Amino acid sequence: MDEPAEKRPARATSADLDAVPEDMIAELIGGVLYSSSRPGGPHTKASGMLYLDLGNPFSRGRGGPGGWWILPEPKLALGGDIICPDLAGWRRERMPEVYTAPACSLPPDWACEVLSPSTARHDRVVKMPLHAAAGVPWVWLLDPAAQMLEVFHLGQQGLWMLKTAVAGDAVVHAPPFEAVALELSALWIAGDQG
Repeated sequence: MDEPAEKRPARATSADLDAVPEDMIAELIGGVLYSSSRPGGPHTKASGMLYLDLGNPFSRGRGGPGGWWILPEPKLALGGDIICPDLAGWRRERMPEVYTAPACSLPPDWACEVLSPSTARHDRVVKMPLHAAAGVPWVWLLDPAAQMLEVFHLGQQGLWMLKTAVAGDAVVHAPPFEAVALELSALWIAGDQG
């Protein structure tokens, strides 16, 4: 049975989200405010190198086909939720120019969550269903501690299908960015295996 309104915790609002200090990452999901500290070195290196590896060939068309906007930590307003994936990409035919609003309401064509020990469960259990509900066709989970990349595609009935899982120093042509080879070893800090 539902608790009386006076006993239910108050739902967080966008004002609560805006009040989170700049040195924290905050998301508003289902009326609950989630906040965490900025990530450490392994997470930052993995997301930064992946941004470079995808941004040049896909956003800039240098050494690759272009046709995408690849953005770090975009603020997404998906339904009533506000989330910030580590990286997200939009095909330019869907989003000809980068959004100028405080948050983008157009779901990306690809999102990447870089897993940290403190956020891995949240990224898998809370955020992946939100990406599915919004119709994001591709999600990557990048785990620097395990030195592993998992590539998921949104299948029928909104269920994630694991398309590939690679680890260590593998070189991969991962969808939807098959046009360029990614050297996973460049994403990891040497000796940082879980």
